[in-house]
Amino acid sequence: MFRTAMDRVYRWAQKNSIWVLSFNTGGCNGCDIEILDLLTPRYDVERLGIMAEASPRHADVLLCTGPVTRQARSGLWQIYSQMPSPKWVVAVGSCSNTGGMFLDSETVLGGVDSVLPVDVYIPGCPCRPEAIIEGLVNLIERI
Repeated sequence: MFRTAMDRVYRWAQKNSIWVLSFNTGGCNGCDIEILDLLTPRYDVERLGIMAEASPRHADVLLCTGPVTRQARSGLWQIYSQMPSPKWVVAVGSCSNTGGMFLDSETVLGGVDSVLPVDVYIPGCPCRPEAIIEGLVNLIERI
């Protein structure tokens, strides 16, 4: 009885307090600008329990932007391995979803799913903050 009550409280806290960490894997920074816009008071995502975090050791969600380059692959994997479980990955933008227009380059491996398991894909080039909010709310509902 006590264990199930604690599990419910833990899930409730997890669902209402999502800490996100943004990582650019080699794109044009268009989606990064939209993520920064998302964190301003104009969109006020803190009302949904979404907060920006600078340390991977405290983050729950990894927001990845840009195609994965050979140079960024090890850093992306290292940040992902430093995050505590349970952890989720969100691919923001068409470059992080598929590799985008950089896919045929010899230094680009493809989308984020070529390195990490992705939970939510958010399309767009660049994504609008409203689309990122919708993707994060879908992720919160799945938790």
